Amino acid sequence: MRARVIAGGVVTSAAVLVIGWQLGGQPAVTAQSGAATGSTSGSSSSSGTGSSSSGTGSSSSAGSGTSSSVSGTFAGAATQTQFGPVQVQIVVADGKITDVTALQLTDRDGRSEQISQQAAPILRQEALQAQSAKIQAVSGATYTSEGYTTSLQSAIDKAGL
Repeated sequence: MRARVIAGGVVTSAAVLVIGWQLGGQPAVTAQSGAATGSTSGSSSSSGTGSSSSGTGSSSSAGSGTSSSVSGTFAGAATQTQFGPVQVQIVVADGKITDVTALQLTDRDGRSEQISQQAAPILRQEALQAQSAKIQAVSGATYTSEGYTTSLQSAIDKAGL
């Protein structure tokens, strides 16, 4: 039993290092205010956030099953946390999340901004791998993680995924 715990810790540590190494070459995520961007047809406003999401959604049936071919850009609702709002936007192509962008991150003070900047790439990678909002929280960034997953779920719901 103890050997399994140790092996699990080693595997987890290696995974974190690999993800950090892969994300190391990506530009830092900056908090943005304003509207979500999108160049696809059909738009709707999310109430209370001042941002909009746009996207197209369609579904086609093949045989007896139904497959989703939703495509577009969808902004999740801004989620208020103890350290400020968090809002994400997803890009969906043929029913698959291809990108996740943080539109707003916690920004109450310098420390919360720093935490958000470190957590955002990890949360993005988790969301892209999971293709859902069921992702692990980043240690030390609990409020950012919770706001991120809540806004992510909102965007996924808007996309109809």
